[in-house]
Amino acid sequence: MLVHEPIYLRPDMQDAMQQDLDGIIELARGSRLPVGFGYLNSDGSLDPERPAELWITCRMTHVFALAHLMGYPGAQDLANHGINALRTYFHDPLYGGWYSSIEPNPDDAGDAVPVDDSKAAYAHAFVLLAANSGVAADCDGAEELLDWALESQNERWYEEPYGRVRESWDRAFTVTEAYRGINANMHTVEAYLAVADLTDNHELLDRAVNILHFVATQSASHNWRIPEHFDEHWNILPDYNIDEPAHPFRPFGVTPGHALEWSRLMLQARGSLIAKGETPPDWMLISARALYNQGVADGWQVDGAPGFIYTTDFGGEAVVRQRMHWVLAEAIGAAIVTDKVLADEDPESLERENLNQQIGIWWEYAQEYLIEKPGHWLHEVDGDNRFATGTWPGKPDAYHVMQMLILPRLPVSPAFAAALREARNYKQ
Repeated sequence: MLVHEPIYLRPDMQDAMQQDLDGIIELARGSRLPVGFGYLNSDGSLDPERPAELWITCRMTHVFALAHLMGYPGAQDLANHGINALRTYFHDPLYGGWYSSIEPNPDDAGDAVPVDDSKAAYAHAFVLLAANSGVAADCDGAEELLDWALESQNERWYEEPYGRVRESWDRAFTVTEAYRGINANMHTVEAYLAVADLTDNHELLDRAVNILHFVATQSASHNWRIPEHFDEHWNILPDYNIDEPAHPFRPFGVTPGHALEWSRLMLQARGSLIAKGETPPDWMLISARALYNQGVADGWQVDGAPGFIYTTDFGGEAVVRQRMHWVLAEAIGAAIVTDKVLADEDPESLERENLNQQIGIWWEYAQEYLIEKPGHWLHEVDGDNRFATGTWPGKPDAYHVMQMLILPRLPVSPAFAAALREARNYKQ
């Protein structure tokens, strides 16, 4: 199960990555709130004043479910806590779906106090991911939560005429935003693949492949740069957020980090098709490689300093030069998965050597500029690689780093939770 150990994992890198994995899980433990998981400050302490956000609670639940499957003591209790928070505090008892954020403590009656009661596709994708990982980790109530999340996807989010998900609703699911975003669809693809691999749900795999094909088609017509923003009919909005280019979820222009993330997901979906005995279409490997190459070309060290910039315009010119930790994590992750594909299909490829050189360079960059100590990653640095907080203050995210750190241990497919569960069952 844990095959294709890549050649780049020198003993020193193996040791450093293991220490970082231990550190990121330990850091995440400090995010526990009565109603879920909260926002961590730059020093790793919990910010008790911020509301509990749905996407953070879901990501942390996913992290702890995976940690339990890898044998980390106490992780299942934390995953159970997250699943319970999603089934109770965050779940809207009147209209269904999940609040975007709630107060960090319940009211005197023990109920959640919504801060933002709108419903967002981005965060709902993570509900699906967390529930699925909870099922893999045998968490109490996870199967029911997964059923709710799948029902929500079918009834509220997936738009059959387009084969993609809408962006948001108001609380009562009566008013929807006249905007469609590629970011929410990307994480929906991630969740669909995770559920498809764990539960053998071919419909979700088909949906994921259809969304991936849309991204491949759109990016191919834009020199492998992915349009991020669309109207409700999926017409491109090229100037969206031009006045807020460093937005944390909807930045203006093109996001090289997303090209790398989509590349990985495309290869993982392709692997899922192969695992089912199907022949994947040629566009999947071609597009994944093209997206990876363009993401690296547009993102890495393009302004003279090491690091991946946040955004470019459609001509590839840098717009936001800040370096986000998640982009570096996704670059390494995409290279790892690409190397595994080549190890299966073209093991003597000279491209493997290039991939492994890139991973080594990027890991060394992370150690020099981003990792303060194991598991404590700066989430943002500026164009000179100095600590910055313009877009991402604090350390609220463990998910990107953790997934990158365990990818060397896993096959291309199935996805994280299913792969770790299979590995655990095999060992038993």
